[in-house]
Amino acid sequence: MRMVDSDSPASTAANWIAEFCDRPGNEFFCKVDEDYIRDRFNLTGLGTAVPNYHRAMKLLLDGPEQLDLASDDPQLETLQRSAELLYGLIHVRFIMSVQGMPQMVAKWMLGHFGVCRRVFCEKQRVLPVGLSDIPGEATVKVYCPRCMEVYVPNSSRHLHVDGAYFGTGFPHLLFLSHPECRPKPPANQFAPSLYGFKIHPLAYQLQQAAAAGAQRQHRDSGIGTSGNPGSTAVTAGAAAAAACPAFKP
Repeated sequence: MRMVDSDSPASTAANWIAEFCDRPGNEFFCKVDEDYIRDRFNLTGLGTAVPNYHRAMKLLLDGPEQLDLASDDPQLETLQRSAELLYGLIHVRFIMSVQGMPQMVAKWMLGHFGVCRRVFCEKQRVLPVGLSDIPGEATVKVYCPRCMEVYVPNSSRHLHVDGAYFGTGFPHLLFLSHPECRPKPPANQFAPSLYGFKIHPLAYQLQQAAAAGAQRQHRDSGIGTSGNPGSTAVTAGAAAAAACPAFKP
């Protein structure tokens, strides 16, 4: 077994990645294998997407001491932001690969991404997803594979994480690659009711249409609704009940 010196580039890269992933708010990220980062094929096109690309890569792999910059040098903070952008863009490629997806599946099975807030999903584990593949356009959201809806993450720590670092297609590729992991649809669905009667899906639309018609009738006849505030509601309710038997005012 080859021993890695603590000052070697490999150890430095592992330390940077571990420090980044362990920060509060970065729990959704997995640790990209260093060999994946060092393979230039996996970095195609990133040189033009990241400011100071080469120095950012050097910071990520070799550490700040290799850049001849003091710890309080303002350039270091700028390069750190570039390195984080670079890591995020590598990360989205990594989790879509055969090397990286198992890490994300393991995190998902352990509930690292949270659970769906929808009652009938019964705490189904969710997955991170982006609404855009372009950095800076949208923050990360979570996707429930049971109700197939997208939600804001439960923790405020994740509200500023860029969704492009997870991509718009990650959850769907996961279930195409691992169909056995896809959960069944919810067995129940919420049905609104009033006084024990189920409300017909068209009831609200009919109520709004009836209310609008009553208001037009009052305007045409020169009668204002302020004189009798309940008249419009009563007329609209009666019209909705007549048009929709499932609606009981």
